[in-house]
Amino acid sequence: MKAVLLTALNQMELMDVPEPVIQKDTDVLLKIEATGVCGSDVHYYETGRIGSQVVEYPFIVGHECSATVAETGKAVTRVKINEPVVVEPSFSCHNCDQCKMGREHTCRNVLFLGTPGQMSGCLCEYIVVPQENCFPTNDKISLEQGALCEPLSIGIYSVKQADFSEGSNIAILGCGPIGLCVLSASKVQNAGHIYITDKIDTRLEAAQKLGVQYTGNPDKVDIVEEILSKESLGVDCVFECCGQQEALDQAFDILKPGGQLVIVGIPRQDTINFSADKFRRKEITIKYIRRQNHCTQPAIDSITSGNINVDFMITHRFPLEQTKKAFDLLTDYRDGVIKAMINM
Repeated sequence: MKAVLLTALNQMELMDVPEPVIQKDTDVLLKIEATGVCGSDVHYYETGRIGSQVVEYPFIVGHECSATVAETGKAVTRVKINEPVVVEPSFSCHNCDQCKMGREHTCRNVLFLGTPGQMSGCLCEYIVVPQENCFPTNDKISLEQGALCEPLSIGIYSVKQADFSEGSNIAILGCGPIGLCVLSASKVQNAGHIYITDKIDTRLEAAQKLGVQYTGNPDKVDIVEEILSKESLGVDCVFECCGQQEALDQAFDILKPGGQLVIVGIPRQDTINFSADKFRRKEITIKYIRRQNHCTQPAIDSITSGNINVDFMITHRFPLEQTKKAFDLLTDYRDGVIKAMINM
């Protein structure tokens, strides 16, 4: 089968690799239909690592995908051949202490698509997954929407973990795909005033179309001063969605005492810093988001019901053969890109 593999920093090649085969009776062979390129994929492309997860070349990345069922194991009952599905990219053991607590996303033995040392990804024609990781869509959403269920599930989970009260005023620092998904989920949960920041104006324009009270580019304006001019007491909750130290510093400045910082973005550096003085004096609560947990079906349902629109995030589309072009586009944030989609 055809697959795109990382071969070195900022390098990838289209190669022929063996097609995966069903090993267990509960396995499903999937034909990949659409794959979204995630910021974490670009991290691996540019730096070859995320924290302790280091790429050994060649390697296939990619974890945001939809597919159709090509073949099923003998014991599969969840899906049938030719059925479209959303793929949950996290594979848990269900036996460790975390899984038994309902925290499958922090499973001690977790395997995740497109993660070095765990599993190869879905930038290829076929993958094999357990049936429990296949979520039928019943043709109620498109294949591209199915691929966007993975980032949307993170947005929904982040808002669920924040558990803010209706009418709470929030800020979202960074409005790439994850920030926009947090925004969409926050609106469903009836957040009050919403303040959005990003260094790319086209992303701010996308946020404006969803309806927010403020957008600001921190490279052009003092977003702390501008937000506090509108919310003199500070905001109730800040979602940091860009993985930048600068944004974390801004979050502490705009949060009210007793406020909550929810960290969603993945920083490229190994260490981040907090102001102990502001942390202590404001008694800030911090929650760090690890992917998502039990939110794939809610993501599908939110799109199906029309409560959340994700289509606007797809700004660029590429065939598998042009995957490197998509990664280079995202690396440079060129041409107003928000989400690049690879279609088979």
